[in-house]
Order: sequence, then C-alpha cells, then structure tokens
Amino acid sequence: MPNIKIFSGSSHQDLSQKITDRLGLELGKVVTKKFSNQETCVEIGESVRGEDVYIVQSGCGEINDNLMELLIMINACKIASASRVTAVIPCFPYARQDKKDKVGADSNVSRAPISAKLVANMLSVAGADHIITMDLHASQIQGFFDIPVDNLYAEPAVLKWIRENIADWKTCCIVSPDAGGAKRVTSIADRLNVDFALIHKERKKANEVDRMVLVGDVKDRVAILVDDMADTCGTICHAADKLLSAGATKVYAILTHGIFSGPAISRINHACFEAVVVTNTIPQEDKMKHCPKIQVIDISMILAEAIRRTHNEGLSRFLAAPAVAAWCFAAELLASIEPK
Repeated sequence: MPNIKIFSGSSHQDLSQKITDRLGLELGKVVTKKFSNQETCVEIGESVRGEDVYIVQSGCGEINDNLMELLIMINACKIASASRVTAVIPCFPYARQDKKDKVGADSNVSRAPISAKLVANMLSVAGADHIITMDLHASQIQGFFDIPVDNLYAEPAVLKWIRENIADWKTCCIVSPDAGGAKRVTSIADRLNVDFALIHKERKKANEVDRMVLVGDVKDRVAILVDDMADTCGTICHAADKLLSAGATKVYAILTHGIFSGPAISRINHACFEAVVVTNTIPQEDKMKHCPKIQVIDISMILAEAIRRTHNEGLSRFLAAPAVAAWCFAAELLASIEPK
C-alpha cells in the first residue's frame, strides 16, 4: 500500500497498532506533549507530502484534550501538504448532543447546543477530507458534514459473537433498552431469525430513568440487550432487572461503545448480567480488571478494511489519471493523421 501514512493519537494507541498490523504497515512517528499551561503540542515526525494520511483518535478518556489533539494533528498534516487527511474516529465525541431538546417540563423553547454539529464544523475547518467512524448515536450526524462520512457498523462482529458464545441463541430474544434502538435490534433479530422486544423508558432528567415498560415476550428465553453505547449503565441495569422479572432465563448486554463512567462498573458488578460485551472502540483493559463480566470484541479488522478500501479507491483514481490522459493523447494523434 504505497503513499499511505497512519498516525495514532494518544486516546487509543493499542487499537491503532492493531489496525496497522492488519494492514502490514507501521505507525507514523508523532510526538504529543503539553506545555506548562496545558496547551497541546503535536510534532509530526516524518514527511507527509503527497501522502494519504489517516489519523486514529477515539472520543474517550480526556475527551476535550483528545479532540483538540486530533484537530491539531489534522491541521499539521494538512499544512504539511498531505494529499488527503482522513480522521478515523471509532467513538465520535459529543454524538449524544445531536438535537435541541426541551429544557424542563414547562419549557417550549430549547437553548441547548447541537454540539455534534459543532464538532463536525471543527473537523472540517481543521482540514479533514474524510471521516471514518463507527455506530454513530444518530445516523443523521453524517448530514452535519460537507465531507464524506463512512459510518461503519459493528453488527457483523456482534452476530459472530452471539453465534459462537451463546448456546441457546436460536431461541433468544433481542431487546432494545429504548425506542431509539428499535431499528438496530430488528436488524440483528432478522439476521438471526429470532424475536425482538422493546423497553420504553421515561426519564426525569439526564442519566436518571423514571420507569420502564417492556413490550414483547422474553419468558423462558435468553434476553440479549443491544445498544450503541453505555455511559453510567443505569438504563441497561434497570432493563436487565426488568427482563429478569419478566421471566428471562439469562440476560446479556452487547454494546458498541462501553464508556463506563461514574458508578458504571459497580452497577454492572451488582447486576444480573451473564456478560457485558463491548467492542474496543474505547480502551477497556483497566475496566476489565475491576469487572470480570466485561468481554471485548475486536473491531480493528473492520476499521483496517475500511482504510484499505478507501486508500485503494483513491490510489486507483490517481493511477488511472495518467492512463486516461495517454489514451486521449493517442486518440487525438490518430485522428490528426490523414489517411493516404
């Protein structure tokens, strides 16, 4: 794969290394440090002139610092004459702030920001030409960009894990913990040819669920909760209790992005889950030490294949241009020759 450079931000270097290993490449040299006033400084340690550059940085950990680091890395590569800069963001930051919600029960006007749109503008202004991400909280976020956005899905890896690790998967029930995930669970249920259910939840305020209503039958079945992300885990733990009280024999949770902030680990340890399965869009090593129920699916092959196809498509156009020009020149030359 010529003319390609892959750099890693500081948020998830293990995933970046796995991606480059699968592509048979080496990570580019980059040094990230902070000044004494906590300003971020980035030094790209090799030439990127004319290169197809991919920067891997996930929206996790110190999110604001990592986002700023990504913007600086994009801009540094762009002004160093990179031909194209692609931001590979496995977990898109601020994705939950994608619309203007009402503030308070009696309010008819919202003054909430649409921060996901702000992040999209920042990435574009920094110089990103292309975005690769995974399981956006809302697919409409792609419309916030004026540049191409590839929203990849963890669904194939999830299906593979279910078939290989759950003995009774053919009679299981796929459950969405909220109405917003209905499309996600119906897709998985159709692929497995099993039933699905839905939990309707009402919130008093952010990160606090008031009550839940189960729509569907999980009695004497294995219930598999599927969602795109879990933060404090209040919703999925309440949902697990609801499923168990409705007659489910076992409860699993499968999440694309395991944020697990605040009391999340404690809640999972005390919940009735057989396992909580997440992908490695966010580092989970430290959390797995404190919670044996957490299992990780590696999605580096999906991101690596997306990078390979994106690069090869761009390279084929680059290589095709001289061939087309030569063909046009030959056609003009033949047309200029007068027949005897």
